[in-house]
Amino acid sequence: MVSTSERRDTFGSGSHRSVELSPSGKIVSMSTEPIQRLRAICRALPGTEERLSHGEPGWFIEKGKQFVSFDDHHHGEDRLAFWCAAPEGSQQVMVESNPDQYFVPPYVGHRGWLGVRLDRNPDWGEIEEIVVDAYLTVAPQRLADQLPDSFSD
Repeated sequence: MVSTSERRDTFGSGSHRSVELSPSGKIVSMSTEPIQRLRAICRALPGTEERLSHGEPGWFIEKGKQFVSFDDHHHGEDRLAFWCAAPEGSQQVMVESNPDQYFVPPYVGHRGWLGVRLDRNPDWGEIEEIVVDAYLTVAPQRLADQLPDSFSD
């Protein structure tokens, strides 16, 4: 697997911090900036492509299936967050369990997507689990089967 430290930052402030992955795909070190940390998790997943969507970084798999979208104070909101696909029923459970951390995002919330705040000292282990769940929600089985073992622990 190619280390994301070899990739250049194409969004945000332009400052580039390295992100290193072990041969098994486990994140070894990463930036402390939320966009860089989220990017490292998304890029470590098989077949992932990053591109702009509605002016924000988004992560997609083949045939344009988006699974994560960055939310940098979208339309003047007071939050730094991301929106992601979520397994059926999990949006309601997550939002009800911790409404300060999770929310129903605009535009895609009616489809079960989950909003996750990044500006409230999130648990990055939990963020990784949420992103992997989002990926598995939209990924075809052949890509899901390529998921590094480090993500299925």
